[in-house]
Amino acid sequence: MTIIQDYFLNPSQRVYWLYLVSSLCLACIYGIFVYFARGQLIFKKQNLKTYWLHPSAILDYIYFILNTLIKMFILAPLLISAKVIALWVLKVLIYIKPDMMWTFHFPKPVVIAIYSFSLFIVSDFTRYWLHRWLHTVPFLWAFHKVHHSCEVLNPLSFYRVHPVENFLFGLRYSLSTGLVTGICLWLFGSQLGIWTIIGSNAFIFLFLLLGANLRHSHIYFYYPSFIEKFFISPAQHQLHHTAEFSNKNYGGYLGIWDFIFGSWQTASSVKKPEKYGFPTQMAKPYKTLGGLLLQPFIDILKIRRKRDEKINKK
Repeated sequence: MTIIQDYFLNPSQRVYWLYLVSSLCLACIYGIFVYFARGQLIFKKQNLKTYWLHPSAILDYIYFILNTLIKMFILAPLLISAKVIALWVLKVLIYIKPDMMWTFHFPKPVVIAIYSFSLFIVSDFTRYWLHRWLHTVPFLWAFHKVHHSCEVLNPLSFYRVHPVENFLFGLRYSLSTGLVTGICLWLFGSQLGIWTIIGSNAFIFLFLLLGANLRHSHIYFYYPSFIEKFFISPAQHQLHHTAEFSNKNYGGYLGIWDFIFGSWQTASSVKKPEKYGFPTQMAKPYKTLGGLLLQPFIDILKIRRKRDEKINKK
């Protein structure tokens, strides 16, 4: 139970209690605005049954517990840490260019800013591309379909992710964080202290505090389109969960990658989605715990079989 509680008490987790409270406050402010501007109520009694007690939502709650245990006891021991990557990068750079080591001396706040900004940009850039490949590479899409099988959205839908995808994102984190940390250790040496590394989370903390949990919700909260080119709004991610726009808005925190690489879709020009997930027939395999865990492997076998058939026909 302590493992589960940690998700709500740890600021590094999406469902940290403060992020949930801040998202709720933002939703209330938005709800008041919508009521006075359009005469619409976004909070209704039937929402409890429609969204929070929907079979898909209940599956999210159960899968969250199971997936947390899988990550802790199976995936975590398999992943290489960012610290190991950072030390390896540092050793390689010292070997290649020893005379460059620790040659830059800046005030502490500048070092913190350089490291934090670099880490944030590299991390978000790699997150964008991994997410995009999860959609465009067939065998990766087989695993990512688990996340897109949500029929309704709630904060725990964020964790409806197949263990294989969790492993890939964990590896991405270790590589991107290790690379940036190793380079900055080489450039700044002892100036890159523990408080600098802790301070690097400030960007993430700010983004998570500003309504990140509304991304997996039915609160269609969007920014002006010129802002959405730079920062992904909750509504933009909700669009990504629809069949029509699943190839849009891959970005984690920044919308600039989508804008640059042609996958950007503003939310202000699109009506609030009425349906999320897959068509009924396609969604059937993902309605049970077993389906969420095993269906991707079945899909991969089908992909391989089709590929073999094409090869044999040639």
